[in-house]
Amino acid sequence: MSADQMSIGEMLAATVPMAKTLNLTFVETTPERAVVELPDQSEYHNHVGGPHAGAMFTLGESASGAIVLAAFGAHLTRAVPLAVRADIAYRKLAMGAVTATATLGRPVADVVAELDAGQRPEFPVAIAITRADGAVTGEMTVVWTLRPNDPK
Repeated sequence: MSADQMSIGEMLAATVPMAKTLNLTFVETTPERAVVELPDQSEYHNHVGGPHAGAMFTLGESASGAIVLAAFGAHLTRAVPLAVRADIAYRKLAMGAVTATATLGRPVADVVAELDAGQRPEFPVAIAITRADGAVTGEMTVVWTLRPNDPK
């Protein structure tokens, strides 16, 4: 399967080993929203029997990466998406499978306009991590940039 034929989830699993290791499922990936699930796996539990904080961070960061690829994939020949910083807050005890839902914090057109102007745009992605009962167990923000490729 070529990169053009791969889904965003397949591409991330192939290029980001940690996403594949955690057996993440990419449920939805559009420029408006990405939904990624972390199944309940005892090998990634913490001391209280839920998903480890590091696994939840990777879940959220992977959801943010999926929406970035969906929104800006057409520009990968001229810019590299890079995470600049991340912040996570653990709100409630997470047990069982958890789902991360990512939303883009700026309009795609605004980010692309900055890239077109030769700038290195930054934009936030907000992520809510929820349990099966809908309770928000974590909230995360990842700030991304599109680093223009060298015109060599």
